[in-house]
Amino acid sequence: MALTKVYDAATVFKHLNGILNVYKPAGMKVKHVRNAIIGNICKGLNEMEQREPRKLPENRPLLGTGTAADHVLHNIASQTDLSDHVLSAGPRYLPRDLICTTVSSLGEHTSGVLLLGINRGTGQSISIRKNRPVRVYHITGRLGSATETHLPDSRVTARSNHRHVSADRISGLASSMQASHQRKMFELCGVDLQTQEAYELACKGLLRPADDSQPVVYGIKLIQFERPHFTLEVHAINETQEYLAMLVNDMALELRTVAHCSQLRCVRHAHFDVRDSLLRHAWHLPGVVKNLRQQRDILRTHPQLLRQSRVELQATQ
Repeated sequence: MALTKVYDAATVFKHLNGILNVYKPAGMKVKHVRNAIIGNICKGLNEMEQREPRKLPENRPLLGTGTAADHVLHNIASQTDLSDHVLSAGPRYLPRDLICTTVSSLGEHTSGVLLLGINRGTGQSISIRKNRPVRVYHITGRLGSATETHLPDSRVTARSNHRHVSADRISGLASSMQASHQRKMFELCGVDLQTQEAYELACKGLLRPADDSQPVVYGIKLIQFERPHFTLEVHAINETQEYLAMLVNDMALELRTVAHCSQLRCVRHAHFDVRDSLLRHAWHLPGVVKNLRQQRDILRTHPQLLRQSRVELQATQ
């Protein structure tokens, strides 16, 4: 389909609807990312062609000022409503004119995929949030030192030797933790893992929590080991930055050492990949419009992101 270049701000604003895939930098809060993008969108719209000021009704009586400028003012006012001019009313588009919501938030120290719903895309963002798709993280831990919050900007509380830790030991522990989390999913449903009922439940699809309060881990594996750093790939739902950092600390304790989380990166949220995320230098109006079109194609290819049947975990009484 051929693309048409548009110069009218009102036409562009009318089409600013959908899901936006943004790359959130580490150390930046979600609300600051949202405010920066909305501010850049308004700036881009105000730099485009604006509508003309309203016209005054004909034969409208005007009061004079008693100076020589009356004739000029009457000529201007007889044609244009000066109260509707940009120089008197201010910019046509303000941040409050845009609606922007997040699908799922990220912690301050977490970077990666951040999904935002723009204008009518807020309905889509709510649908994606209710379906609770899996998010994939690359978590880098540093062996040998532990911190108060298990994050890199906190005070070091303990140090330990880690020469006995190898890639095979971390991989084995990750596999064991993944199996225990999978077993916990079926226990929450009140089903024995070795029964036909558990098999039929697994055939229905991915088990998902019934609310946002219960983190569920679906997969953990080691993807890189360079002492003292190691990187894990974690598939989870309802996770938080603190929960993932605690996961790294618990793994280190099982390995008879200590560690803290040095980097958290969300590389995929459902079918929204980090390679399609809008980088910070592209947080402007043309970049936003292009990214909205790309994410619209993803939603069209995967309609189950908005409407899908799922198996929910319900705690047994």
